[in-house]
Amino acid sequence: MELVKGRPADESGRLKKEIETYNLLDSLEIEYERVDHEALNTMEACEEVDRMLRAVICKNLFLCNRQKTKFYLLLMPGDKTFKTKELSSQINSARLSFASPEDMGKLLNLTPGSVTIMGLMYDKENKVQLLVDEDVLKSEYFGCHPCINTSSIKLKTKDVFEKFINEVHHEMISVHLTGEA
Repeated sequence: MELVKGRPADESGRLKKEIETYNLLDSLEIEYERVDHEALNTMEACEEVDRMLRAVICKNLFLCNRQKTKFYLLLMPGDKTFKTKELSSQINSARLSFASPEDMGKLLNLTPGSVTIMGLMYDKENKVQLLVDEDVLKSEYFGCHPCINTSSIKLKTKDVFEKFINEVHHEMISVHLTGEA
């Protein structure tokens, strides 16, 4: 693994959605560093990448209510435990559960294991509400996938939650998760 600044020099073999992520970030003049790696499917597998990026890739959970009428993208520190009840009470939504891979693909153009805030660029109808744990906002840097889990990028948190969010026309709701088991 090698940490490099900006988009890959050779884009052959890369998915369109990954390249579209770099195109959007470049158009917004958001600087980023990138590392390519094997697919990361667990938070534990992310630890080595976190060390290389010198930023923590947060846990990204794609959730919905029981009726599948409301969808949420929750960003939280990877070391916190997710408790549905704690979040449900803050957003006034009972019975949250993980949304289906089909809904994830349809709304965010993402697949399981590659969930990322960058997928919001595909949610043109704003059907997904962004929820962000307040601890994520305290870090100077933010780590995420560029819509594929074989690369990770590091950006300034300020750029993500100001420039990027504004460009994709989403608002976030800040939540407080204790992470206590």
